[in-house]
Order: sequence, then structure tokens, then C-alpha cells
Amino acid sequence: MADPARRRATYEDVLRAPEGCIAQIINGELHTQPRPAGPHQSVAAGLTDVLGLPFRRGKGGPGGWILLDEPELHLGPEIIVPDMAGWRRERMATVQNVAYFTLVPDWVCEILSPSTARIDRIHKLPIYARHAVRHVWIVDPLERTLEIFRLEGERLFLHATHADDQRLRAEPFDAVELDLSVLWADLEPK
Repeated sequence: MADPARRRATYEDVLRAPEGCIAQIINGELHTQPRPAGPHQSVAAGLTDVLGLPFRRGKGGPGGWILLDEPELHLGPEIIVPDMAGWRRERMATVQNVAYFTLVPDWVCEILSPSTARIDRIHKLPIYARHAVRHVWIVDPLERTLEIFRLEGERLFLHATHADDQRLRAEPFDAVELDLSVLWADLEPK
């Protein structure tokens, strides 16, 4: 828990963060991290490939989504940058020309790195639940796993865990089968 005498971080702190860093305010504290490493970037590109056409464009799938990489979210006092986020088009019809988004996404995905796993799991998951993000995916490139969380009441609960080369239908994108092997295809063998 943050020291009450300690100054709460502000958006000005985010703007002053070193160039090339991702800056977030979580529970009143400024957190900075370097740009993600190769496995993280490769998995993010794979997710964009498998979700983009069927869900953004409606090619081979239902469409109906706005999907963004690393959007800056302002959720109350928290400033968070998930690796990916998605909004159903009935809630966000177009992408506005803004630096950050205040509309809570319907889905977020955090891709774990050794330096961010603790923050993603312990600090960001409760924030997503508090702001009613309905679906959260946590992807671990090194372990080759996908964890799917679903909002039930005021908490996010682990709904399913998948690994390696499984084929599955994962909420909220269960209209199309996802082949997990695509996510790890360009990574070094385990």
C-alpha cells in the first residue's frame, strides 16, 4: 500500500517519463518500464494477426470490434497501458484523435514479461475489475500459456487456462477458433 504522506503521481509525471519508456500510474505511484523484449513483441504481433481480420475487419469472423495496441487508459486516477485492448463497436464506433481513452474497454490483454508479471497480475487485474473490464487475457510467451479471466460481480475470475499448441474458442472472441501455436511460432524452442 502506498505511503499516505507520499505525493501521488500525476499525468505530468507520465508526460515527463524518459523517452522510450512505458509510464503508468498504478495505485498512485508512477511505474516505468522499458519497451518490451522480442518474445513479448512477437506474441503481440501474433495476436494482432489472429484477432485483427475476423474481429476488426469482419473477414472470416463477425467483426464488431475496435482493437488497439498499447492504448493509454485513464481509469479514474489510474493511468494504465495494457498490451492490447478492445471495445465493442456499439460502445466505441470509431477511434477518436486523442492521446488517451477514458472509455473502459470490454477486453484487455496483458503479455507478461519477467519485469512486468507481478504488476500485471497483482496490481492491474484488480483495477480492471474495479472498472468493470469484462474480459482479461494474460499471455505468458515464455511458458506459452493463455489465461482467460471473466468479470463476475466485482471480481475477475480465472475461467480457463490453455497452453502450447491448443486450439480453442476464447471469450470474448469465441466466434472463431484460435490456434495458440500461431502465437509462439516465431519464438525460440522452450
